This record gives sequence, structure tokens and C-alpha cells, in this order.
Amino acid sequence: MMENATIVAIVIFVVAYALIISEKVHRTIVGLFGAMLMILFGIIDQETAVHHIDFNTLGLLMGMMIIVNITSETGLFNFLAIWAAQKVKARPIALLVVLSTITMVCSALLDNVTTVLLTVPITFSITSQLKVDVMPYLISQILASNIGGTATLIGDPPNIMIGSAVGLDFMAFVENLTFISIIIFILVQFILIGIYHKGLHTQPELQDKIMRLPADAQITDHALLKKCLAVIFLTITFFVLHGSLGLESATVALSGAGLLLLITATEDEEKIVKVLSKIEWPAIFFFGGLFILVGALVETGVIRMLAAEAIHATGGDVEATAILILWMSAIASAFIDNIPFVATLIPLIQDMGQMGLTNLDPLWWSLALGACLGGNGTLIGASANVVVASMSAQRGRPISFLGFMKVAFPVMIFTIIVSNIYVVIRYL
Repeated sequence: MMENATIVAIVIFVVAYALIISEKVHRTIVGLFGAMLMILFGIIDQETAVHHIDFNTLGLLMGMMIIVNITSETGLFNFLAIWAAQKVKARPIALLVVLSTITMVCSALLDNVTTVLLTVPITFSITSQLKVDVMPYLISQILASNIGGTATLIGDPPNIMIGSAVGLDFMAFVENLTFISIIIFILVQFILIGIYHKGLHTQPELQDKIMRLPADAQITDHALLKKCLAVIFLTITFFVLHGSLGLESATVALSGAGLLLLITATEDEEKIVKVLSKIEWPAIFFFGGLFILVGALVETGVIRMLAAEAIHATGGDVEATAILILWMSAIASAFIDNIPFVATLIPLIQDMGQMGLTNLDPLWWSLALGACLGGNGTLIGASANVVVASMSAQRGRPISFLGFMKVAFPVMIFTIIVSNIYVVIRYL
């Protein structure tokens, strides 16, 4: 009976995975329907399925989405873009670095999908005024968003999932991943400048026009901005302290979101509805379905079987296993969305711990580096990539899959080589 259940679970999971990769059916539909099939076929009962949903991950995502959506109404992100452009005198190459840096920092402190949603329209606006090709800027921001997302607990969904599953707090990610992420970002910027510097030129009169734009005028609501900045500062402070305070990251994010709603929209029901409607509900429901799909594999023993095979392949050696996970997660995350891959690998690594591997730290940090940086390999490697490609296509500048991969995949391989060196030196 168990063998039949295992076969059915694997078939449902593989078919769901194939549909997610093909993008012929929206991944949220695939995730939900696949999860329901697991329950309907008796692979996993409803109560156990709900138990496998990581509400800490979902709460963290929803809380940060609410905070960023309210903050975006102040005009802060438009101000930052124009201010940054003026600081570098609207020079195209310097602007590439500055916009990438803003994307990287915001992706680390907020989350990379929300960051690109806010920075891409600004990038189109500035590049159109300077009459320079927007494509280098978009590619640079995709790479920067995933590198920045690697640096902290809240930057990229794989990190959120790893932190939640393992109990790693905000400061653990800062101590282990922020430094190497900054080094990788700097190196990637030099590579991109080398690739694109010949084509990034503009006219002096267009630069003067940017320099005359009033940056301060972009802030449309100063009172709201002060409230948002205060709540963001408070939220990030509690992210830093939440481990020692015994608070889950979702509690911190939702508390910040609740506080910001309380002080900005108490008497405005329409505003509350508007803010909540901007939450990426398809992503939230996709996560829910995905957790159930993977939970079914856990319950049928498929994950334990994979863990045993991985340990057999590496002989149980921590160094070999860490490097295997780094490269395997990077290559896999380049061609499939890194979220389902990480959701599959987390219980696999946990089972490795139960099978005799005592020091799992190198494995968790290898998974985080591989999954987050590997997402840079292709246009479908990470959620932020897909968002930027969609927004660019809507504006009449579709990003070619092969055109992006020609630049991004070698860059991704380079970042994984650097990460490999870091993991070996730091942990092994």
C-alpha cells in the first residue's frame, strides 16, 4: 500500500513540477491543484497537510509586502532613483552601478520581488530620458536583486524558508552571508561594466535635464513617509533582535505591518482594502500548495530515500556534501524556480542530520548561496527575474531568454565558484 502511495506522490509531484517549468498553467493553480490531489488520493490527510504549511514563511512575506506597498505611496523610491542619478551626474555607467546598488540594498532589507516591482518603472523612466539602452540596467538589477536577496533572512524566499525550517535568525544570515554577498556584488559589477561600457553613452543636454529635475518633489506625502521610515526602522531592529527575544520572523513582519496600518489607515477602510489587495496572493497560495506537495513526499518517505542516496554519493563527507549541495542547487535553481527546489531539499538535509551528519551548518549556507545565486542563471531561475521580464515586455522591450542567459549564466557560474571558495575556507 505504501509503495503505491509513494509512486502516486512522485507522479503528482513530477507532473506538477513539469507544469511549473513549462509555465503553460499558472504555477499557483498547479500548486493548489497538486496539493489537493495529494489529499484526494489519500497520500496525506488534511490535518497533516495543514501541518506542513510553513505559516512563518507566509506571514513574513505578507507582512513585508504590506509595509513596502504603503511606503511606495510616499514617492520614496522615485526620490531615491532621481537622487542617485543626480549624485553621479547622470553618467550612464555610474548610473548602472548606483541603480544596481540601490536594488541590492533594498533586496537585502525588504525582498527582491517587491524591490524590482518598484525599481523597474523608475529605471525605464530614467533610461528613456537619457536615451540609453534599458537592457543592461534591467539585467544588472535582476542579478543585483538575487545577490542582495542572498545577504539576509528576508531578502529571498529560499532564505526565508531555510531560516524558518532550521530556526536560523536574522543575525545568523547577516554573519554568514552578507559579507560574501557584498564581495560577489562588487565583482559582478566590474564584469557588467566590462561587458556594457561601450554601449552606455548619452547626450550632455539629456544629462542636464536629469540634473534639473527636483528630487524632493518626488516625495508626495511627507507625513506618511516619516511614519513608514519609523516602522521600517523598528521592524528591522526587531529582525536583528528577534532570535534573542524569542520571536518568530513572521511575528515581527506582521507586527510592523499591523502597526503601519494602524497609524496610517485606521479610519480609511478603502485604503486598508487597497493595501491588502496589493499583496501577491497568487504567490502566497502557491507557497501553501507547494508546502503540501513536498509534505506528501516527506510523509511517503521519498525525501528520506533521496537523503540516503545523497549521503551514499558523498560517502557522508561534510565537505563533499556541502559542495554537492552548492552546485546542485545552483544549476537546478537556474532552470527551475528555486522555491520548489529549496522546499524539496530542506527536509532532505534535515534527514541527513538524522542519519549521522553532525555539522549541518555548511550544508545550510551552501544551499542558501546555491539557490539564491543560482536563480541568476536564466530568466525563470527566480521570481524576481520573471517579474522584471514581464514588466519589460509590457513596456515593449521583451528580454530574450537566450540573450539573458548568454550574459547571466557565466556570471552565475563565476559567483558559485567564489561561493565555493568561501564555503571551503569559512566552514570546511
